[in-house]
Amino acid sequence: MTIEIASHVGPAKLDIAYERLGDPAAAPVLLIMGLNAQLIAWPDGLCDELIQRGVQLVRFDNRDAGQSSHMTGVPNMAAALAGDASSAPYTLSDMAADTVGLLDALGLASVHLVGASMGGFIAQTIAIEHPARVRSLTSIMSSTGDRAVGQPHPDVMRLFAAGAVTDRAQVVQRSVDVFGVIGSPGFPADLDGVAERAGRAFDRSFDPFGILRQGVAVIASGDRTARLRSLTVPTLVIHGSADKMVDTSGGRATAAAIPGAELVVIEGMGHDLPRALWPQLATKIVELVQRAG
Repeated sequence: MTIEIASHVGPAKLDIAYERLGDPAAAPVLLIMGLNAQLIAWPDGLCDELIQRGVQLVRFDNRDAGQSSHMTGVPNMAAALAGDASSAPYTLSDMAADTVGLLDALGLASVHLVGASMGGFIAQTIAIEHPARVRSLTSIMSSTGDRAVGQPHPDVMRLFAAGAVTDRAQVVQRSVDVFGVIGSPGFPADLDGVAERAGRAFDRSFDPFGILRQGVAVIASGDRTARLRSLTVPTLVIHGSADKMVDTSGGRATAAAIPGAELVVIEGMGHDLPRALWPQLATKIVELVQRAG
């Protein structure tokens, strides 16, 4: 379903697509997904593991993804990478404000945040800029915005340089190919699951320029390290030892920056959420929820 929220940049109002799962009286956990990823990128099985451990979930599409509102225009990624991010239509602060707007619309005064990849960037930004709305913070396969850490492997950069794909079959195959590079080498690969979610995502919404707008927003938002040092929220940082999309140094830097943060580095985990790790990930997240209260 979708809900309308006020926007701090771009159109005055945005539609945000979301799902609310589990017991509405249980502790609320908000799941924030990464670059060009939709709410269904949070595997249903992982969501079930979390709900079985006694929390309720909200998962949603960020602006420019899925069935939430999409912006217009094509920012200059090359210029942004060279230091000129003036073409960014919005920033991570705006995406954080979107998320807080969703909480307002759902009547949630505060939540436990779980962000993956760019979703971790957004979750960190919410904790910095809207601390009263955050009970705990879990940052998964993410980084601080410092471009000296957490950078992609050259194999990933070659993927980014590949030509654009636009039809469903090509998009699904590209997703499977990407997974072959960034997936978890230490765990069984669920290629059927990757293809199925990629097809569902295409059917929900396909916007070839949304990823550019989100990507330039990340670059325009800069380094959060100094501001992360001011956080007092209970924090868990999870990262894979084999992450080629966001190098493990990004997770280590995040944990080092946030006072008291717990760092969990999982051997063999890449830039995905492999089925074999769902029980472990759910247990660690809910343990933090319970400690934070």
